[in-house]
Amino acid sequence: MRSRKKKGLWFILPSLAGVSIFYLIPFCDVVRRSFARSMGVGFAGLDNYRKVLTNSAFLLAAKNTLRFVAVCLPLLLLLSLLLALLLQRRVWGRHVMKSTYLLPMAIPAASVVLLWRLLFDRQGMLNGLLERLNMTGVDWMNTGMAFCVLIFTYLWKNLGYDIILWSAGLSGISESIYDAARVDGAGRWQNFWYITLPNLKQVGAAIVVLSFLNSFKVFREAYLVAGNYPQEDIYLLQHVFNNWFRDLSVDKMAAGSCLLSGIVLGLVILLQKSWGKEDW
Repeated sequence: MRSRKKKGLWFILPSLAGVSIFYLIPFCDVVRRSFARSMGVGFAGLDNYRKVLTNSAFLLAAKNTLRFVAVCLPLLLLLSLLLALLLQRRVWGRHVMKSTYLLPMAIPAASVVLLWRLLFDRQGMLNGLLERLNMTGVDWMNTGMAFCVLIFTYLWKNLGYDIILWSAGLSGISESIYDAARVDGAGRWQNFWYITLPNLKQVGAAIVVLSFLNSFKVFREAYLVAGNYPQEDIYLLQHVFNNWFRDLSVDKMAAGSCLLSGIVLGLVILLQKSWGKEDW
């Protein structure tokens, strides 16, 4: 048994070395720098964390990011699950939806930005349509509506990906279970609540984590459209770290990274406990 374990260790050793060199060791250095002064010279204690937690830009970005995730995640999960359920049934337009819901993922970020500007610019197509309808145009990217545009972009970009994941989970549920439930008199809602949802528990846990990670990728579009300092409602944590990196504020970046890593790790552990260890 020991010889088999040693052989297995040799197989995973190259991957473990790569992860250590490119992830674990650099992260340990980030933790070290979070307690050091700028550029890693001298011990600063908790001063860097105090600076980050009292920084108005960081607090604004954290609030906006939290609000964005809190709004987008439930919307994305609910919409993708409903559409996946519709695609499982014989509804009109099902084949058209199957051929188009992955299209946003194939469009490069630069093209999405161009489309964003064409639609939501002050002189863009959407305002042109509103003026034709005798309605007042909206300055989409310089008012609170910029947050709604960001949500729309995230949903449009990631909806197809989550539909595929939900569909994979739905296809793994045996039809004989539904047939037995119908024989016992169960209706459509009872089938969904007592059969579909429990069997999607494991897939749902993976989708939540992946959707949460994908929510950080929306920064590309926001940055390319509005630059380092966008409208206040779409000023995200990625903007803060990008600006700190540009100013070489290594101490703040290190402390902020450690704080965010701890928060994300806590959320994953909380999610694991709420779903159960057997689902991971």
